Amino acid sequence: MKHTAYIGLGSNLANPSAQVLQAMQAIDCMESTRVLARSSLYRSAPVGYLEQPDFINAVIKVETELSPLDLLKTLLALEQQNGRTREFQNAPRTLDLDVLLYDDLQHHEHGLTVPHPQMHKRAFVLQPLLEIAPDCVIPGVGSAVAAMRNCSDQQLEKLQNVA
Repeated sequence: MKHTAYIGLGSNLANPSAQVLQAMQAIDCMESTRVLARSSLYRSAPVGYLEQPDFINAVIKVETELSPLDLLKTLLALEQQNGRTREFQNAPRTLDLDVLLYDDLQHHEHGLTVPHPQMHKRAFVLQPLLEIAPDCVIPGVGSAVAAMRNCSDQQLEKLQNVA
């Protein structure tokens, strides 16, 4: 059975734009998964731990036959292959991949909550999501457009000519 999921991508180490673009390609090559749409890249300031470089973020829409947990496990393996370490919360990272949405599912199990529990508070997730899914509704939250209005104080820079 095929499912629609949205994945958030981010990086602020080791050529972040290239990290995100290469991850998009790698996800498109994953078993039982293909990328249907991808947002532009956006530059954003770090959240939480501020003494680090800006992030490059994007969102992709995928079609997958993987369960939510299997999709997450595959994404975590891709992070590891790209040198991701988890030294402390909000630390700098080569690659960060998050399952944001999976169909209309509201789900929680060890290590995975869908929708992503902080996505409706983060412009660096909402703006690229709205670029590829302008009518997106976040289960249990509501319209992504309305959520984005509540993030108007968060600055983003859409990057041009990156591909």
